Amino acid sequence: MGLFKGAAKAGIAAKAIQVVRREAAKPQNQAKAKELFAKLQNRRRPNGTPPANRPL
Repeated sequence: MGLFKGAAKAGIAAKAIQVVRREAAKPQNQAKAKELFAKLQNRRRPNGTPPANRPL
């Protein structure tokens, strides 16, 4: 029984990954993602100081 559950979960996960990749490939979703990342990078801390620069 455990083998079937594992196979079913793997199939569901694979399908979810396909959907995410398909949605991420759409230009309008790419634009939204770029806006979100720019917004997150430019936001400031609540006390007004800019976020610390961390090396990658």
